[in-house]
Amino acid sequence: MLKHDILIAEKISKHYQMGEVTVKALENASFKFSKGDFVVILGPSGSGKSTLLNIIGGMDLPTSGKVYLRDEEITKFSEKKLTEYRRDKVGFVFQFYNIMANLTARENVELAVEICKNSLDIDKVMDEVGLSERKDHFPSQLSGGEQQRVAIARAVAKNPEILLCDEPTGALDYSTGVSILSLLKKVNKEFNMTVVVITHNAAIAEIGDKVIKMRSGEIVDIWTNESPVNPERIEW
Repeated sequence: MLKHDILIAEKISKHYQMGEVTVKALENASFKFSKGDFVVILGPSGSGKSTLLNIIGGMDLPTSGKVYLRDEEITKFSEKKLTEYRRDKVGFVFQFYNIMANLTARENVELAVEICKNSLDIDKVMDEVGLSERKDHFPSQLSGGEQQRVAIARAVAKNPEILLCDEPTGALDYSTGVSILSLLKKVNKEFNMTVVVITHNAAIAEIGDKVIKMRSGEIVDIWTNESPVNPERIEW
């Protein structure tokens, strides 16, 4: 199956002014993601990974450079268009689950899809992520791994073009972290969804189709894994 470019970044930079000092959080980053790619963005704290994710996700604008989703330049969007982009085109999964404590697992997912245009069937998605027996439980009744599954279901049910995951295993133990990575791989394959995982954990790079390595705000390497490793086979 031929893959087509879904997101293109051209020389994006993000600079902050701290008094008289210019902080270069991101410098001249260029890359492409294809439909159905599983991408790992790897780098230590402060390498620019989260800045990159915020720009891809439409939560921040670069100081210079361009980002395209298909044929649209998102870096030219108005605030209203950026809001629509975040709502309809991007799913977010964070290290800490950010789910509503007073809503059940299913209600958390429902809340996210109410305003989306082309959402998926909630129950099907929750079944796919292993929550078929936990839909009516509140977050306090769920383990950390189950809460992260709710967060993934909430993001996937929006039927986004790209699923952005910022350190999705960071708050989890090893075995739960591996199960979450396996779930993200499953989502990637079964929904043909472009998945981007940001991590400082070098072992996770082995599971990506494409790996972007960052250091000090710059992309220092990009490579493709011809035979990505199954998450169950990685160790850290």
